[in-house]
Amino acid sequence: MSLTLDELESHLYGCADKIRNAVDKTDYKDFILPLVFYKTISDTYQDELEKWTEELGDEDLARDPDLHDFVVPEGYSWEKLRALNPQETNYDEFIGEALNAIEDANPEKLEGVFRADYVREDALDNTRLGALVEHLSTYNLSANNVPPDMLGEAYMDLVRHFAEEEGKEGGEFFTPPKIVRLMVCLVAPFGDGDEFHDPTVGSGGMLVEAAHHYRDEQDGEPSHLRLTGQELNPDIAAIAKMNLFIHGYNGQIEREDSLGAPQFTENGQLGCFDYVLANFPFSADWPKSDLQDDAYGRFDWHEKLPRADRGDYAFIMHMANQLNATGQAAIVIPHGVLFRKYEGRYREPMLEGDLVEAVIGLPENLFQNNSIPSAILVLNRDKPEEREGEVLFVHAADEAFYEELSNQNELTEGGLDHIIRNFNDWITEERVSRAVPIEEIRENDYNLNIALFVDTTEPEEPIDVAEELTKLRHLQEERDEIESQLNEYMKALDYE
Repeated sequence: MSLTLDELESHLYGCADKIRNAVDKTDYKDFILPLVFYKTISDTYQDELEKWTEELGDEDLARDPDLHDFVVPEGYSWEKLRALNPQETNYDEFIGEALNAIEDANPEKLEGVFRADYVREDALDNTRLGALVEHLSTYNLSANNVPPDMLGEAYMDLVRHFAEEEGKEGGEFFTPPKIVRLMVCLVAPFGDGDEFHDPTVGSGGMLVEAAHHYRDEQDGEPSHLRLTGQELNPDIAAIAKMNLFIHGYNGQIEREDSLGAPQFTENGQLGCFDYVLANFPFSADWPKSDLQDDAYGRFDWHEKLPRADRGDYAFIMHMANQLNATGQAAIVIPHGVLFRKYEGRYREPMLEGDLVEAVIGLPENLFQNNSIPSAILVLNRDKPEEREGEVLFVHAADEAFYEELSNQNELTEGGLDHIIRNFNDWITEERVSRAVPIEEIRENDYNLNIALFVDTTEPEEPIDVAEELTKLRHLQEERDEIESQLNEYMKALDYE
């Protein structure tokens, strides 16, 4: 049975109804996403197994792991789960065993992906899990039946729904799609063999969008890109891994804190990439005391390190050091990074090294986890010659760039295109954008406040003097008439 994207998205989101009130809504993703992934790889494996059995004439030969992207051990298929007798077997125990068996059979690809403990969640009894399993069994989700792009888009929509359910906490692992697309467009175009990295990868949306852009806008082959990311939260790292696999992309997601324990290193050196995309946690604590003598020399823009309770520039320095000789980065930042006085010591070397290509101010209330205005900082270690010694400032916070939704703002397509056009063409546009020489920024003590360089005030409407004088005369006539009438009333009342 063929599915439309809308039908698939509605079907997957219907999973939440099967466990609603049984687990906290902040945990929906932990229990539903692994089962969606389990169903997908089990259906795909079963379809492949049938195809190879028919071609080879032997089911044992058809089970050769080299013939499959993922192996589902015999006895742990989705159909085995569905066929359970709830009077004899607990769904939660079987699911736990099945996920462990699948991970063991695919150690290099699935290590750490399945983390939810269905047994410990008492409210997920046989009735609720059975209903969830039956709901997911409605459609065959194999790659042969549902294209990876379509399933991937539906999966990301499900992640977005869960992020909205979680509210502020959800914003920590999900960046709005329009912002992600803008960031990818700002560093495009790419080429075969290019490496992308996100040091605070969340659910992996930026890596997926980079691959989509390469395929859809450049007719490239996403498998020719290298996609990597690191995430502190192990449960969110698991979502990122599943996200890449469901989309059909090979990537590498590692766990741990990117500042305290970077996982992408080579021969004792920090790994470098062609592109870095990131939305790091704003003004968060960072392990300053442990990194006074950083083994990778990342925090050397000033002898004083950033405050321990405000790690914004620690992340920026880390990412700048992850760029290779021609590397580019697009980083979501809080506005304070642009102008906080004591952080001028970090802005100076960044600007004097001609690393900053653009600063793009965004509207407020774009993100679920904070409503403050934010910006995108674009770094480039190999600026085009005509851009050297300049920084493009873009003021995209006006209503012309976004629309108000029920609970947050969203960039419009027109607003997104406007930003990209001004950046790509290096346009100076009144009250929107301006290319500013480093000398001028230096004269402003390396303050990157957009309002210093782009006049963001609304223009006063021109005054029609003749029309205003006519209005004034009419008002004077009205006043004279009222005053005359008032005098008559006063005389009638003997008030002289």
